[in-house]
Amino acid sequence: MPPFPHIPTPALLMLYSPRTAALAPSRETAAMLNTLLRQRRKIGICVGIALGVILVSALIYPKRSSLVAKGPMNAGHETLACDQCHIPVNATPAQQVSANIYRLLGLRRNSIGFGSKLVESAECVDCHDRPDDRHPISRFLEPHFAEARRHIKVYECAACHAEHQGKRVTLPTIGYCVHCHQDTAIHDDPILPTHATLVQNDDWHTCLQCHDFHGNHIRDTPVRLQDGISESAIWQYFNGETDSPYSAEKRHQARQSRQDTADDTADTEANPQ
Repeated sequence: MPPFPHIPTPALLMLYSPRTAALAPSRETAAMLNTLLRQRRKIGICVGIALGVILVSALIYPKRSSLVAKGPMNAGHETLACDQCHIPVNATPAQQVSANIYRLLGLRRNSIGFGSKLVESAECVDCHDRPDDRHPISRFLEPHFAEARRHIKVYECAACHAEHQGKRVTLPTIGYCVHCHQDTAIHDDPILPTHATLVQNDDWHTCLQCHDFHGNHIRDTPVRLQDGISESAIWQYFNGETDSPYSAEKRHQARQSRQDTADDTADTEANPQ
């Protein structure tokens, strides 16, 4: 066997020409080089096999979602699977790329995401539909709330409930009522201190001590601020550290999966009232 079986014959002829004969490696050196090349091939094959095993293991690992999630699930969402919110896109990679390019160029209204559909408020409402919600997203989209939208960006549920933060509410303050309720005036106000006094003193951090923002918890609103919920208890609830301090009873229970939503829709269509 020639010392360099991987080198073409013309190259070998040049290598062993009279001019380069003095520079040609010895048989021992050639054998050593061939051994080194074989070892490198074996190492490459072993590394490839190891990476393949790691990749396959990651794909079949039951808790693989934790490997790709941006952060911990928010309070109440810990048991949800990724595909409950991140619905796979029914399009080829080329179609996904072209659709998003058209969106950037203004030739398409909506983006479709890559790999999975964008998670928007519609997906949230699928599980958190509340007909009597006191502050639904649709309300903030009304023209006279344009100034509030400029301050707290309430275009989507995620403006207050950003996912993968390990919390329940992700706003940096609890005094956000100031953006819509500065003109609050109640005749014969029954509470103590009155709303007028609280507004005058800019005590906007006290609103949630008596008022449940979405109104989903069944409770009697206190008439004295001192009977309300402490600010620290509200923050613990918002940070996902405790259950609701407002009440354990709710008017509407969140659906546990998209299948529950589909079942409810089918029941409504089958048994219209």
